[in-house]
Amino acid sequence: MDHRPGPSGGKVLSGVPDPTPRRGWVTAAIWLVVAVFAAWVGLWLFPGDVAFWWVQLVAFTPYVALASPVALVLALSARRWVAGGAALAVCVAFAVIVVPRMVGESPSGGGGPRLRVLAVNLLAGGAAAEEVVRLVRELRVDAVAFQELSPSAVEEMGRAGLDTLLPHRATEARPGTRGSGIYSRFPVTRVGLLDFGGFGQLMGLLDVDGVKVEMVSVHPCAPYIGRLHRCWGEGLDELPRPGGAAKILIGDFNATVDHARVRDLLDSGYRDAAEATGSGLLTTWPALPRDFHGLPIPPVTIDHVLADDRTAFHAFSVHLLSDTDHKAVFADLELPGPG
Repeated sequence: MDHRPGPSGGKVLSGVPDPTPRRGWVTAAIWLVVAVFAAWVGLWLFPGDVAFWWVQLVAFTPYVALASPVALVLALSARRWVAGGAALAVCVAFAVIVVPRMVGESPSGGGGPRLRVLAVNLLAGGAAAEEVVRLVRELRVDAVAFQELSPSAVEEMGRAGLDTLLPHRATEARPGTRGSGIYSRFPVTRVGLLDFGGFGQLMGLLDVDGVKVEMVSVHPCAPYIGRLHRCWGEGLDELPRPGGAAKILIGDFNATVDHARVRDLLDSGYRDAAEATGSGLLTTWPALPRDFHGLPIPPVTIDHVLADDRTAFHAFSVHLLSDTDHKAVFADLELPGPG
């Protein structure tokens, strides 16, 4: 080992490696981790669904938020204080995005009749009709919005007794995954159909003890491949905004509240029943195992009940049914009063 004199008369141990390069790589790696989480927040804040790949990724924002403290722990453990400050800011941003979904609010609005609503995606009409009818009876449901309502499902649920519980209906039954419908204890009139990519989103007008309610059974295209990105966006963009009669958008949005188009609906004057009751992290899909290129898909929240801000929310819950990959979503609403 070389013991040459140092600049101040000491000795330099030339066999000891210089730690500076290693420290540089550690710093760069920590900043890279921080940058990934910061980029996610930046893309989330962008007022639009940036690209097809982002439409798929942003649904998993709650999981990314849960993982974001990793960057803070790494920075503080390595005593990279500036990176730690940046990581802390990112964690705070994620908390602002996600935590309100678990807090809830006191019921506000309302003043009119109560309406208990349910949304059920039947998975191409294949869900067990007897279970659907049993759930409607147990929850004392006033109106059900069905997605993927097939002609055979209409017949099977009729035989199981749904028409007795909910004698009024407006339907756009189609084979496979593209039909929808509304069954109701109250009179319901079909007033429109949003049809993009062959997915029919039925629009009905309910008369609930003198209060008119516009309800849409929401089911745009599922954006699982690039060519469906456009019809997915069109199906969400054409959903009615608040104004006039009370409005309820209910069903399988194929989107979470992290998607810009759903946030735009909320900004226009809707509220999400799950968030309003502190249940915003309850997941709804997939209720059956699903994978992406062999990797299991973590469950996300793509089924919603949105109502305009004149409506009060008293309860929200999700329910597992056989032979469908979506959980049913239930909400107890208090409508605005007449006039």
